[in-house]
Amino acid sequence: MRISIDFDKCSGHARCVARAPELFDVDDDGNSFVLVDEVDEADQDDARKSVDVCPERAISLHED
Repeated sequence: MRISIDFDKCSGHARCVARAPELFDVDDDGNSFVLVDEVDEADQDDARKSVDVCPERAISLHED
C-alpha cells in the first residue's frame, strides 16, 4: 500500500499527523507530507483511518 496527498487540497489541518505520526509529518508551510514509500502491514489500519480524518479528502491510498 502507498499513500499520496493532493497538495492542492491539503489545508494543513494535520489530523493525519495526529492520527499516524509514523506515516505523516508537516512541512514548514504547514502542509502534511508522507514519510514512507510503502506502508507496513502493521500501519495499514492507521493509514486507512488517516484518510477518514482528513477534512479536505486530500489523502489517497493505493493498493499494490
